[in-house]
Amino acid sequence: MANIFQNLEIEAFRKGITPRTKESMDWFRRRAQQMSRLSPTKVMNSEPLEKSQNPVPGAMGMFLYDPKHKDTLPYYDTFPLVVFVGPAPKGFHGVNLHYLPPTLRAKMLDALMDNTTNKTYDESTRMKANYNLLKKVSGLKYFKPCFKHYLFDHVQSRFSVVPAPEWEIAAFLPTAQFKKASASKVYADSRRMI
Repeated sequence: MANIFQNLEIEAFRKGITPRTKESMDWFRRRAQQMSRLSPTKVMNSEPLEKSQNPVPGAMGMFLYDPKHKDTLPYYDTFPLVVFVGPAPKGFHGVNLHYLPPTLRAKMLDALMDNTTNKTYDESTRMKANYNLLKKVSGLKYFKPCFKHYLFDHVQSRFSVVPAPEWEIAAFLPTAQFKKASASKVYADSRRMI
């Protein structure tokens, strides 16, 4: 199977795109808009994603999810791309980047990447994404529509953890699986909430 992450990295390298820059985020955002929707299973099984039983605070990950209150929710994402914030009753809190339109997602990711545990962007790098920081940092103001409480009983897969060098790519892959509403409706609601 072709490796989605590696193929995009090679393509960016050939175009002379420097990783972790505004130019890089813009390029990945534009490139993702040209891609067709990707299968969650295909993405979750791509290298270099690593499987995990538990969410790690500050890490980015994806998983399959069936919300407890899906009948009453106006819409929901069954394949969240989450920055894990920390434990919550019977589950965990996370910032699901899919709830932001790509331009605001880029700004949110940029602010998150400005607040990491180190600047090596390797397996030790985590985002400092706790609730108080999310509220305080102006670049993180976009978190409100994304901040979700996920229940372990409704997680339907293992967590696929995205390594730090792949955060930009993962953030813009067309993997959102919204139910009961279109992405444009979700984005419009998110903009209003912000």
